[in-house]
Amino acid sequence: MTVYVDNFRAPATVGRIRGRWSHLTADTVEELHEFADRLGHRREWFQARCKHGSCPTRDGVCVHWHYDVVDRKRTEAIALGAQPIDIREMGALISARRKALRAGEGQ
Repeated sequence: MTVYVDNFRAPATVGRIRGRWSHLTADTVEELHEFADRLGHRREWFQARCKHGSCPTRDGVCVHWHYDVVDRKRTEAIALGAQPIDIREMGALISARRKALRAGEGQ
């Protein structure tokens, strides 16, 4: 299982949580959910819908699927084995998902 956490670190306030947010994703949705559960994330925090509506989907899940994590959870994810990646590498993962879905392979 490979789980990734990028270095986006965008400042934002979500609900009452203020922090710098990054993205947690994995090679498969199942791997991501398993890892997010270990981090203490709720399934309802999973983001699987494209804001633009133009991305290919599989079973209603957009290629941008991820969980958002604040810095503390990003550090914890890395300690649990997530691979730290650059935001550009996250873009490459999403591009590969898009290409696979358009080719009919999907995940």
